[in-house]
Amino acid sequence: MRVKILGSAAGGAFPQWNCACPNCRALRAGTFHGKARSQTQVAVSQDNRDWFLLGASPDLRAQIEATPELHPRAGLSGDGVRQSPIAGAVLVNADLDHVLGLLLLRELQPLRIHATVSIRRILREDNSMFAMLQRIPEQTSWTDFAPGKPFPLCNPDGTDSGLQCRALSQGAHFPAYVTKQRQAQLDPAEASLGLIVESPSGKRLAYMPAVPQIDDSLLKELDSADVLLFDGTFWSDDELVRLQGSGQTATQMGHMPVSSHEGSMHKLAGVNRPRKIYVHVNNTNPMLDEAGREYRQARESGWEIAEDGWQFDL
Repeated sequence: MRVKILGSAAGGAFPQWNCACPNCRALRAGTFHGKARSQTQVAVSQDNRDWFLLGASPDLRAQIEATPELHPRAGLSGDGVRQSPIAGAVLVNADLDHVLGLLLLRELQPLRIHATVSIRRILREDNSMFAMLQRIPEQTSWTDFAPGKPFPLCNPDGTDSGLQCRALSQGAHFPAYVTKQRQAQLDPAEASLGLIVESPSGKRLAYMPAVPQIDDSLLKELDSADVLLFDGTFWSDDELVRLQGSGQTATQMGHMPVSSHEGSMHKLAGVNRPRKIYVHVNNTNPMLDEAGREYRQARESGWEIAEDGWQFDL
């Protein structure tokens, strides 16, 4: 299985368009010891031909153009010049920074979207824009899955790609744009998910972009992975509150912080099997500064901070 990190920042990317935090100011001024990042997007493939997106970021078009493996190949299936190697997507939540990219794939390319019933209903029944993915028969095929139950990643024609996936429930809060009436009809266990993707050889990728807490069951899952892409959104729980003077904590937003005794760096210190990589890093997170104390602390603790364009094979 080949894994590509197309984007590695949290929603809004880095720098964020309306942000003048120390990180964003320094990056724009050319004095920052670190790299710009687009919004988190991961793609996986069993054969380096058919690719599956984990989520669909708003930056997807630029991410595709920056990735030659995802460029259309003329006559790929004998059907002319508009043929993309992107076979489908797996949705982990209905947040805008994880689903808006689907609308960029509306040009009548056959796709298969794997989603929970709750996420599918939010997008297809409550948002008329997503009807752009259903303009012709078989433009987009939707396949439902339930948390905890393995399912194959299938191509648009239904053939098995060889990759197996299993979703882990990671939160009960749906996006703010979902009405209370609709939320009452949905399963809260399907609101926010992590994914375990397994190759035919048994190698496992754990993709966990939004994790509010870690229990013994999740620890066991993560320690069985070969590569762990974990929620690195905020360094501290009060990061945004301190910068803005108000707002929600990281925990209230569904993200455990990286630092402190209650943070992921400490909680996952005993998870030694996988290569450990932080993704979904917010523009305010000080560990983006490669000359800073927080970056050194993360690296010395055995963690890497993902960058756009990284690739590895499992």
